[in-house]
Amino acid sequence: MEDGIAGPDRSNSDWLRAVVDTAVDGVILIDARGRVLMFNPACEKLFGYPASEVIGENVKVLMPPSYRDAHDGYLHNYHSSGVRQIIGIGREVVGRRKDGSTFLMHLSVGETAQAVGEPIFVGIIHDLTERERVERELRESAARLRAVVDTAVDGVILIDSDGNILKFNPACERLFKYRDDEVLGQNVRMLMPEPYRSGHDGYIRNFLATGEKKIIGIGREVIGQRKDGSTFPMDLSVGEAKQDGSSIFVGMIHDLTDRKRTEAQLMQAQKMEAVGQLSGGIAHDFNNLLTVIVGNAEHLAEQLVSRGDLKRLADDICSAGERGAELTQRLLAFSRKQLLRPVETECDKLIESMYKLLRRTLREDIEISTLSDPALRHAFADPVQLESAILNLALNAQDAMASGGRLTISAANASLDTGDHNVHPEVGPGEYVVIAVTDTGSGMPKRVLERAFEPFFTTKEVGKGSGLGLSMVYGFAKQSNGHVTIYSEPGLGTTVRIYLPAVMTKTQSVPLAIEKEMAQSGSEIVLVVEDDPFVRSYAVMSLESLGYRVISAIDGREALQMLAAAPHVDLLFTDVVMPGGVNGWELAGLARKANPELRVLLTSGYALETLAANGHVRQGALILEKPYRKAELARLVREALGVPTPV
Repeated sequence: MEDGIAGPDRSNSDWLRAVVDTAVDGVILIDARGRVLMFNPACEKLFGYPASEVIGENVKVLMPPSYRDAHDGYLHNYHSSGVRQIIGIGREVVGRRKDGSTFLMHLSVGETAQAVGEPIFVGIIHDLTERERVERELRESAARLRAVVDTAVDGVILIDSDGNILKFNPACERLFKYRDDEVLGQNVRMLMPEPYRSGHDGYIRNFLATGEKKIIGIGREVIGQRKDGSTFPMDLSVGEAKQDGSSIFVGMIHDLTDRKRTEAQLMQAQKMEAVGQLSGGIAHDFNNLLTVIVGNAEHLAEQLVSRGDLKRLADDICSAGERGAELTQRLLAFSRKQLLRPVETECDKLIESMYKLLRRTLREDIEISTLSDPALRHAFADPVQLESAILNLALNAQDAMASGGRLTISAANASLDTGDHNVHPEVGPGEYVVIAVTDTGSGMPKRVLERAFEPFFTTKEVGKGSGLGLSMVYGFAKQSNGHVTIYSEPGLGTTVRIYLPAVMTKTQSVPLAIEKEMAQSGSEIVLVVEDDPFVRSYAVMSLESLGYRVISAIDGREALQMLAAAPHVDLLFTDVVMPGGVNGWELAGLARKANPELRVLLTSGYALETLAANGHVRQGALILEKPYRKAELARLVREALGVPTPV
């Protein structure tokens, strides 16, 4: 056997020395005066001293200054009174290395008696640096995790295997309206409405018994219940963690209220857009029919002046046709296809001027008041349509106040920025004038409120409402680059707000020029282009009765052929939207290339803005809206003959 480690025949001291020299922990021996007698290799590694520099020195060299006086005191007490303060297992103390740095260590000290002389103290030293580092990192990690959880926008909740709440972060407090001290230790069922509440514990028990992960997963949509009993939709993700062999469940909660509201608003906007397109198409077709009905009835009335009974029937047809035209105009308003003439409008003065009209129109048991911001901006809107919108809202308010009440019409400035998008997602950022019409009536339940702006939807009795009043207001606001909102609760009344773009730089009002009287007849040559045979026949008859020489075509291609054969046409009177591949605007352009002096008058059941947006006409063109009466046709024809049309 080689020298170094003793075999079975060596003395116990050789075995002991081998153990000490190979120990992972430090082993140090000191005498009763504190002098180092032994310093094993592990101690050399821990303290950075070679044994030769430490043996014979006082052990205080291995201590930071703050420990040295206490150590001397322990030895003094030991010698004077036998108090063994330095003896013990598992004290955490601080050691000092040769380079002056310190480290945490676990120190156990024992006493061994010698046959002769004073006792010797044996110290076992375990370096706690790594443990301290791990614990520090764990503390830091836990602190970071707490910071993340406490500052998270989404709710974080921890529950144990019995469903009791262990953690309830501030976001949860905001979502559920409970303080954490109100819920900690309580069963999580308190945050759930039925039927979620009764089934929750069963889910946990089933999971723990079978491992079926019905409660574990990402992105389940469930319902939460606040302290006040109200509920809200939330996205719930649940994970499982283990602590001391038991399951802990971590729930991440994202409030879906805003998303659900935005989705509902988007769906409503899409539905309104689809209904609007349908309504606009129907209104366009009806305008063609009404042009024929009203126009021919008017002609009949002119021919039947001497037949009072028959003339009255013709006049009744005209009146009924005009009422039909009003309905189609409201359909066009809802579908944002009416003709608007927006100008800089002083809304406060407009509301003030409407007071007398409203007082005459509404019942005496309706109290009317108006309010306006003294610094109210001007709005860019069609004042005639704005008056009509306010009147419609006032009449609706009257119906809601069957036993009387108060109607308040107010105007105020409003600034919306990108941060208001969640509240008013349909309104772009900018400056607005807000017209609010508020009543103290019966209010609307949610099911009615959700459909209030739909055309033909009404809660009134049959024959007492067309369902187009609010839809017209909606269309007017949207077409004016604004928006309309409605707030109502049963028994608490209703407020409708119309947002209209504000004019930021006021301009000097320009008085409207007084229209000059102009002749209503003429002898020029007019080419009528209209694909609807009844409308075409009416237009031709009306123009001929006014003295014009008229030729007609069914579409743009036939009209071009006629213009080539009859170059002396003075006026092209054409529908805009026609089949055959050439619309009215394109026809006008081609015709004026051949004859720059040709005048053009367009007609359509659609508004100029709609036609311009679809590329069918350019802003500034002269257009006669259908349905039209003979007098309107006569006036616009004379105006067209005197005004060049842009190409």
